[in-house]
Amino acid sequence: MAVKPLEDRVLVKPVEAATQTASGIFLPESSKEKPVTGKVVAVGPGKRLGNGELASMSLKKGDTVVYGKYSGSEIEVKGVSHLILRETEVLGVVD
Repeated sequence: MAVKPLEDRVLVKPVEAATQTASGIFLPESSKEKPVTGKVVAVGPGKRLGNGELASMSLKKGDTVVYGKYSGSEIEVKGVSHLILRETEVLGVVD
């Protein structure tokens, strides 16, 4: 199954949080927080403006992004968890 986002939406694969602290302590599943960074897998064509034109997207495939903890909708693509977010839900791009 391939997913192509529509309008100003992006498909993001969350980057899993570390399972071990810097000092070597392993973290149990219950103490891990939801990921807030991810890799952009696909982007939509852009939001349609009032005059009928498409606004260009500022994100591109391969960008590492930061998003809100409870943003987007979770979906599974080929057995892997992904998020579909609006471009406005993305807080920033990590260099």
